[in-house]
Amino acid sequence: MTPFGAKMRDLREKKGVNQKEMAATLKVSGAYLSALEHGNRGRPGPGLIHQICEYFELIWDDAEELKTLAEGSHPRVVVDTAGLSPKATELANLMARAIAEIDDDTIQWIMDEIEAHLKGGATRGPSH
Repeated sequence: MTPFGAKMRDLREKKGVNQKEMAATLKVSGAYLSALEHGNRGRPGPGLIHQICEYFELIWDDAEELKTLAEGSHPRVVVDTAGLSPKATELANLMARAIAEIDDDTIQWIMDEIEAHLKGGATRGPSH
């Protein structure tokens, strides 16, 4: 399941509707909605995200959160390391091999470290 799929399922359950009802209102198939929730389909387009926000009456920060979750929820990620260092290629391949074996706490730690590095914050890794 993707972060977007988990959020959509949570919103749907809080509203007390099933996938079939929601799919009919959004004019998509129930199978597509299920695949979206389970991470078996790529991220939805901006039009469908807008429809989903309207369906759940999401505005401002809540709508932006759903959009951000959708952008980061593609279940099949391609990492192009062409032109990067050999270490970058090694990291991408290691992550591809190991991601299924890494627990959520470790994944969160890795994500926090990368986010801190991108924001210029202090990390435990090397500084550049």
